[in-house]
Amino acid sequence: MAVKTSKAEKKIKYDHKLCQLLDDYTQILIAAADNVGSNQLQNIRRGLRGDSVVLMGKNTMMKRSIRIHSEKTGNKAFLNLIPLLVGNVGLIFTKGDLKEVSEEVAKYKVGAPARVGLVAPVDVVVPPGNTGLDPSQTSFFQVLNIPTKINKGTVEIVTAVDLIKKGDKVGSSEAALLAKLGIRPFSYGLVVLTVYDNGSVFNPEVLDLTEDDLVGKFASGVSLVTSLALAISYPTLAAAPHMFINAYKNLLAIAVETEYSFPQADKVKEYLADPSKFAVAAAPVAAAASGAATPAAAAAKEEEKKEEPAEESDDDMGFSLFD
Repeated sequence: MAVKTSKAEKKIKYDHKLCQLLDDYTQILIAAADNVGSNQLQNIRRGLRGDSVVLMGKNTMMKRSIRIHSEKTGNKAFLNLIPLLVGNVGLIFTKGDLKEVSEEVAKYKVGAPARVGLVAPVDVVVPPGNTGLDPSQTSFFQVLNIPTKINKGTVEIVTAVDLIKKGDKVGSSEAALLAKLGIRPFSYGLVVLTVYDNGSVFNPEVLDLTEDDLVGKFASGVSLVTSLALAISYPTLAAAPHMFINAYKNLLAIAVETEYSFPQADKVKEYLADPSKFAVAAAPVAAAASGAATPAAAAAKEEEKKEEPAEESDDDMGFSLFD
């Protein structure tokens, strides 16, 4: 005969298990478990088996165990979990990739009927078409103002109808109609609310960020730092190149307007004194950009022109234009 475990022994066993998981894992997903059945939870555990462990329990018990374990170990990072334990939530301890584990958890959703009093998580739309119901069932549709017609002895919905809006409570008429039509409009599963990673707590949306997103945000931050540094004339590594260029422009402006000069300004002053030099210097660049022939090719073409025999004139033919 099996010995029945007392509540006190169950609490001790649960506390030991939670503390052991806290020691073994540094990554935890806090997930909402509203409307998740035991069979569904078992399937989730089976799907995550290997590098992840799902632990459910009463919030008060979890908070107490975490607080005591934090005091025993001196690890204050565990205390960041306590404010997250609100509502019907569970803990997913994992050593795998957080994004992959989160995506795996999202796969285990099952359809659920619209029960009376439930708050709709999504809009519910009844599609048009044959319902298979006999004409005596038209009262349900009339109560909900759904246009119907009788087609071959059955009720047919004429147009799609927005039956329930997201956030509204399901009424008895809506629930009865959806049940008769065999529509299970809602789906439930574990929903990851928060991520705990070695003491850091953040939104699961962070897991969707790519390297390009991070580089873009970093570049945007550097741009802001550079703009601020330039505005207040405070030297930073990001602003230094711009400061040097701006200083050079100022010195160049002074050199151009005065007799003072320095090596980096001599060339510019030379061009300003004789603009034709600038045109000569720019010509090779323009030629290369437009695909013009190189000087050697141009010379060869000129040589070919010289070698071509001159066309015979009318005088050489023995008559002139006025003969």
